[in-house]
Amino acid sequence: MNARSNALDTITRSRLVAIVRLPALEDAVALARALTAGGIRVFEFTLTTPGALAAISAVIEHLPEVAQGDAVVGVGSVLTPEDAHAAIDAGARFVVSPVFKPDVIDVCALRETPVFPGAYTPTEIEAAWAAGAAAVKVFPARGLSPTYLRDLLEPMPFLKLMPTGGIDAGNAAAWLKAGAVAVGVGGALVDKAAVARRDWAALTAAARRLTEAIAA
Repeated sequence: MNARSNALDTITRSRLVAIVRLPALEDAVALARALTAGGIRVFEFTLTTPGALAAISAVIEHLPEVAQGDAVVGVGSVLTPEDAHAAIDAGARFVVSPVFKPDVIDVCALRETPVFPGAYTPTEIEAAWAAGAAAVKVFPARGLSPTYLRDLLEPMPFLKLMPTGGIDAGNAAAWLKAGAVAVGVGGALVDKAAVARRDWAALTAAARRLTEAIAA
C-alpha cells in the first residue's frame, strides 16, 4: 500500500479528521502530539492558518506515528490548483476543500492524492463524487442533521460522505451511524484558548472524549 492509499485507509479506519485552524502554528508538533495521545490519527492543517505548510512538514518529520504509518497529515481550505500542488509538495497526504473545484480534483488525481471537495446539495455532492472525490465533504453540516445523510444515501448508496461543521463529541456518533465514512471536527476539538496557553492535557482530554464517543 503506497502512502496515498494508506492515507485514505487511515481516514476511513479512524473515522475522524481533526481540523486545525488557528491564528498561528508555532506549537504544531506539540499540538499534534497532544491530540495523538488522545487517539487522533488524522490531521488537517488548513491553509487559512499562517505557516500551515511548514506545520505539515514539521509534524510529518517529528510525529513517530506518521513514520510508522499509524497517522496521516493533510491540508484543508484548498481553493486553487497551485495551493494543492504546494501542499502535496510539503508532504500533505490528502487534500480538503470547502467547495467543489474540478481543477483542484484534477491536480489531486495527477498527484495520486485523495481529495475531499466540499458540497452541500444532492446535485453538488453527486457532481463532486463523479469528478473523482475520494469522499465528499458535506459542508457546512452545522445546519443539517444526520437524517440528511440518510436521505442522500437512500437513492445514492455509493456516495462516501464526510460531514464537517458543528460536529462534536455529542453528535459525531450519530453522523457516523447515519452513514458518514468519517467526520471532520475543528473548534470542538482544537480549542484555541487551550492551544494559546499550551494546555496540552486539556487537548488530549478533548481528543479522548471524541474518540471514545465515536467508538461507543
